[in-house]
Amino acid sequence: MSIVADQVRRLDARVDRVSLVPLTHVQDRDGELQATDASALASPRLNELLAITKALSSGSISGAHLSSSRIQRLLLQSGLTEELPSLELLEAKSQYETDVEWLLVSKATVQTYGLLMSTLLDQIIPLSDDIWYWDEVMTSYPYSFVYAVQTSPLRMWRWSREVYSDSVHRFQRLYRDEFPGHASEAEDMSLAQEDGSDATRELKGFKTIYPSLSRHWFQFYGIVRQSVTERSIADIQRKILSRVDIGRSEARSKQKRLRRLREMTATGLGVLMDEGLNFGVTEETSNEEWKGMLERSVALMDMILQSVVYLDLSVSEFEDKVFAGVEEDPELSIHMEDLHPAERPTVLARRLLGLLERGLPNHRVAITDLADENGRPSRLVRYWLPAAALLVSSSTILRILINRQDDIVNWVRDFGATARDFWFNWVIDPVRKIIGTIRHDSNSEIAIMSRDSLKADRDSLERMVVEFAMDNPDVAVGNSSITDLEINDIRSKVKAGDVTPVLKAYEKDMRRPIVGAIKGDLVRSLLIQVQKTKVDLEVAISGIDALLKSQELVFGFVGLTPGVLVSIGVFQYLRTVFGSRKGMRQGRQVRRSVRVLRKIDRILSEATTSQNNIISYRDHGLLVCEVHVLRGLAHDVLPGDVEKEFIEDLDELANLKGIQVQMKALERIRWAYAEWLGGMK
Repeated sequence: MSIVADQVRRLDARVDRVSLVPLTHVQDRDGELQATDASALASPRLNELLAITKALSSGSISGAHLSSSRIQRLLLQSGLTEELPSLELLEAKSQYETDVEWLLVSKATVQTYGLLMSTLLDQIIPLSDDIWYWDEVMTSYPYSFVYAVQTSPLRMWRWSREVYSDSVHRFQRLYRDEFPGHASEAEDMSLAQEDGSDATRELKGFKTIYPSLSRHWFQFYGIVRQSVTERSIADIQRKILSRVDIGRSEARSKQKRLRRLREMTATGLGVLMDEGLNFGVTEETSNEEWKGMLERSVALMDMILQSVVYLDLSVSEFEDKVFAGVEEDPELSIHMEDLHPAERPTVLARRLLGLLERGLPNHRVAITDLADENGRPSRLVRYWLPAAALLVSSSTILRILINRQDDIVNWVRDFGATARDFWFNWVIDPVRKIIGTIRHDSNSEIAIMSRDSLKADRDSLERMVVEFAMDNPDVAVGNSSITDLEINDIRSKVKAGDVTPVLKAYEKDMRRPIVGAIKGDLVRSLLIQVQKTKVDLEVAISGIDALLKSQELVFGFVGLTPGVLVSIGVFQYLRTVFGSRKGMRQGRQVRRSVRVLRKIDRILSEATTSQNNIISYRDHGLLVCEVHVLRGLAHDVLPGDVEKEFIEDLDELANLKGIQVQMKALERIRWAYAEWLGGMK
């Protein structure tokens, strides 16, 4: 809910408290209030007026206020804007009908008040952006140079138009001085045309007109040259200042007028909020007092709309002009002695309709013209240079695109294929493997060696050692034969890695290696030890394999990390470029909120106060404008429950309770909502 909606609802409630008393009670001869008979409010005319009044109430609308066209239709539907009725009809009108008409006009005034307040707020806020634009132009040489280049065609056009207008004016003045001679030439030409044939008349007419046109053309050409020379001599600014300095001078002048327009609009807003519809509802408030205040409020709105566009006035002169215009307004009932009391709602309704039909649209047009004249240049002026460069090089760009069409298509196709392969190879496949690992999928297990390789090599080593022991029992067990128990013992030792029978034979043959290699078992024992080495290696590898399997999930996430990081980076970039940018927008809202709070602090620090420590109308208008902006920004930053408390503090900040109270409210906002507004302690 905006500050306009709060103000409209507050004023609408005041209207109900003040104006509903005459409808529900009537005074007897002794001056005591008695309840109104319900049958007195049952006429079709009163029912229609009450229905229109309900439509004008703030409780029947969802927005801040009704639109201008809606208020106009309801006023026309009420019939109050028609011609004033005769005296007999006025005398016959009941008091209840007059009170309902006053209630209807009051509701329409409140809605018009909200519409005007919203209009002034909407006009003030964009002016700050234009003022900031001129600040950048004046404080930065590159911006000043760019602005000078952007506006050079406009300056050339204005200079050419001034030269042309001056030359035409001088030529017309010279032509009027020579008109008698020109008239005599025209008479001679007409006489020659009457005497001769058609060909003779055409020839004589051409000979007569040609010298005249030639002479006039040379005269006009000389006048143009003289005008250009005089303007070049008289234009001292162009001789002293550079193009950049001239651009800065224009920016300074336009910024000054924008600041004045902003001050005048803010002053009008402050006057409207402080004095408009200020009924001063108390127990002693009479019916006539609030009716007179209603008339003065409408006159105040009319004067504000008329006076805001006068930028030559100072703030104090603007205030004096507005209040003097309200006091001297000829349409106030106190200045219309022959006005019947029953005619007052009709006069006020017709004035409201005129304000909505003519006053407000004319005000908007005038403010728009001033803002366009002194605001930042149009898009055509700001971007004509790059647009012209693009237009000039468009043929070259198009030719390049056509000549490299196949390459561009291949680039796009390769880019799409690369993106697709990256997505499936570095994101989808690692994710699938991680899911398989979590589900203990045997196909996804990491393995350095085959599953049954170690078992087969170990069984082969066991058979080799057992057969060697059986062939050489004297070396293996020291006997000529070997028992089954001894064979089982050898098998168990081989499983543990003990191949002692083979090593004994190896040690024996190594004493005489050549004989052992030829007649003994040296080669056989060596080959068995090679098999033993192979088994030991596979055991070590199996240990590493088991370690990898135990950390398979970790390796899966490590393999997924590069693809995920790249995907997140690309997604964030695309989200920043094409997405909603909610996070960035919220951060930008926070930064803007801090800047708005800075402006509020500056307004209160530099405010001009009265004897009651109440800030001026201008400062109050600027303050309300910044509070309005801050409420809109806080809606996207603060949680719902915190926003309600924030709005309460903002209302205390905007209300005129003394500058000390407002400064305390600002300080409370800073520390109470620092968590959401960027830590502004």
